[in-house]
Amino acid sequence: MYLVNDKEYKCAIDISQDIFNDNWKLKIIWHLLDGEKRYKELNQEVKNITQKTLTVKLRELEDKQLIKRESFPEIPPRVVYSLTPIGEKLRPILNTMFDWGIDYVEECGSFSDKEKCEPKLSSK
Repeated sequence: MYLVNDKEYKCAIDISQDIFNDNWKLKIIWHLLDGEKRYKELNQEVKNITQKTLTVKLRELEDKQLIKRESFPEIPPRVVYSLTPIGEKLRPILNTMFDWGIDYVEECGSFSDKEKCEPKLSSK
């Protein structure tokens, strides 16, 4: 049995499913792999997300300790989001998922000439 954030899980995969149970969290983390970003940057980069949804998902990721929110006492106020060390550990997983997606398209689909994202290589 696993206990995380006052919740019990029978299997470690259940923890991952509980955290990444929607369309947005992995996309937000994917864009934070480039480094810290302000709210407006994330809102522009994560396509088709509403401001309300982005705010909710950022709070959820912060509650799960995958991202860090840093507020600066400036005028106008400045807030930046970045990955925590445990959030950064998702980099190889997301790059593997990216590679699998490319393999899947090569076998089962096709590429278009439209803009494509690039893998987020390790900053180490």
